[in-house]
Amino acid sequence: MQAQLRDPKTIMKLTRLGSFHQSKLSFLRSFLKEFKDWEYNRDLFDLDESGYGRAVYSFTKKNKTYSLVCFANKINDDERSDRVIATKWDAAFVLHDGIPSKKDIERLEQNVPRQEVGRLSYKELTLSRANKSVRVFNHVIESLSKGNQPDKEFLSKVGYLYRTTAVYGSGKFGLADRFRIKNREEICGPFRLEMMLVYLVRQFTFDQVNHIAKNKNPKKFVPLDKEISRNLGIGNSTGLGMAPFIVNHPTLLNNWILARENALKKVREIKIIKNEDFKLFVNCLKKSIKNVTSWNTESEFQKKKIKQLIIDLNKLLVFIKDFNFKTNYAFNILYLWAEENLDFECLEYVVSMMFEPYNFIIDPLIKQMSSDEEKFFNIPGERTVQDLRNILEEKYSDVLKIDFDKKESNENFWFISKNKEEPRLANRYDEQGSELEQPLAIARDIKKLYGRISNQKNSLKIGKFLIENNDLRHVVRRAFISEKFPYSEIQDNIIGSNLIPIDMLRLKLSFFGAIKFDPRSDKWLRICMFQGAPLPNELKNFNEHWVYN
Repeated sequence: MQAQLRDPKTIMKLTRLGSFHQSKLSFLRSFLKEFKDWEYNRDLFDLDESGYGRAVYSFTKKNKTYSLVCFANKINDDERSDRVIATKWDAAFVLHDGIPSKKDIERLEQNVPRQEVGRLSYKELTLSRANKSVRVFNHVIESLSKGNQPDKEFLSKVGYLYRTTAVYGSGKFGLADRFRIKNREEICGPFRLEMMLVYLVRQFTFDQVNHIAKNKNPKKFVPLDKEISRNLGIGNSTGLGMAPFIVNHPTLLNNWILARENALKKVREIKIIKNEDFKLFVNCLKKSIKNVTSWNTESEFQKKKIKQLIIDLNKLLVFIKDFNFKTNYAFNILYLWAEENLDFECLEYVVSMMFEPYNFIIDPLIKQMSSDEEKFFNIPGERTVQDLRNILEEKYSDVLKIDFDKKESNENFWFISKNKEEPRLANRYDEQGSELEQPLAIARDIKKLYGRISNQKNSLKIGKFLIENNDLRHVVRRAFISEKFPYSEIQDNIIGSNLIPIDMLRLKLSFFGAIKFDPRSDKWLRICMFQGAPLPNELKNFNEHWVYN
C-alpha cells in the first residue's frame, strides 16, 4: 500500500500547524539521543554560600568538547523581568566551543552577564539568560535546608526553577557564525547547540539549589530527590519575536514539516504491526492522558483546547479497546479513523505518538531537517511568466481566493520595534507606523504578484519582469522555492483579523520539543522544556519515551 503525503494546502493552515505537538523528531529529543554517549562533567563550581558565582559544565567525546559557562548574579526583585528588554538577570550562560581557559572565563565574565551590551567571540556558540521562578526556587531551598523534599504538587504547577527569556546563536553579539560549525555531524539537527545550552542550564539550577540549601543548614540538608529533579524542566517565555522566523526560513520550515509528513506516511505504510510496537503506542497514549491533565494555564483558549484533547483521547482509548491491530496496515486504519473522528489538536497529538516505536523511520529523517538556505536564494531569471503563473495557481490556490479589498483582510501589520529590534504586531487602523511594515504579508503580496502578471506576456522572462516589478522580488523568490519545497509556505493570511499569533509560536515550539503550552495572551506564552528528561549522568542508558512517563 502506498500512502499519500498529506496535502500542504490542508496541513499548512495555522489552525492545523498550531495543533502540532512534540515528537521523536523534536530537537531536544534528538539532541539527547545524539549526545547520550558523550562524557558529561561538572568542571567548575565556584559559587558563594548564597549561590552567586560561576560554574562550567561540559560534554566531551574523543577530541571534541562543548562547555557551558554559567554566571549567577545578585539582583533585586524589582530588577527581575521576563521581557527581552531587561538588562539584568539572575543568571547568564554561554556555550563555549572547547575547554575554556582561565583567560576565557575572565573575558566571558566581563561580557556574558551584560548580554547585548557585551561582545563575544567565534569561540562562543550560543548565549542565554534566565530568571528564577522565585516562589518555587525559595520553596525548594527552604525545604531541602530543613531536611525535607519540596511539595511535588506545588512544583508541578510551575514545572521549573528557572525560565529563559532568550537563547541566541548564529553570529548574534559576536557569537560564531553558523558556517563555521554547520558540517559537524553531532550538531546536524536544527538548534542542537541551543538545546544543549538549555539542557545543561537545567542541571545548573539543581546544583545551585542544593548548594544554597546545604550552606544554609549543613546538618539538616538533604539533596533534591532525583525523581523530583527529573520532573522539573526549564521554563521559557516566548513572544512574537519567534513568529516571523517560520516565514523568513521557507526551506527550513519545509524540511521540518516534510520530515514529519514522511514519518507519518512511512508508519501508515507498515503492513504488519509488531505486538510490542502497538503495545508501546497504547502505553504512551494512556500515560499521556496523565501528562495532559497536569497542564496548568489561566488561558480560556488553551483550557478549551486541553478539555477537547482529553475528551478525544478518551474517545480514542474506547476505539482502541476493540481495535484489531493485527489487521494489515493497522496504523493507517487508525489514522483514517482519527482524521474522521478527532479534532486537529488530538489528531496531531496521535500522529506524534505513532512515531514512538519506529527509530528506523525517524533517525534518517532527523538528518534531513536542516537546510542550506543560500542554495535556493537565487531567482531563476530565465524562467517565464507562464511558469510563475502555473506555480501560483497550483501552490497558492487558497491564498488567491482571499479578498484583500476587505478591511479585515489587512487589519494587522508586522514591524520591528525601535527599542529592541524585535518583531511586533499592530492594528493598521488603530495604531501608527504601518509605513514601517515588514515584508511578512506573503499571502497579500502573492495575490498582488498574481494581479501584476495577469497582463504580461506568457513568454516574458522573469529577469525582465523584475526590472519593472522589483517591489515583488521577495515573493517571486518564494514562489520558485515553493515549486521544490511543498511545505515551505503558510497557506493563511498572517495580517488578517482572525490571526491567532500563538499558532505560529506553537508550530515552532513543537519542533523544539516544548510541552505544557500556557498562553498568557494571543501573542505570548510560557512553556516547559526537558520536563521529565533524564539527568546528564543518566544519559548513557535512558528510556527514549521519557516524555510519556
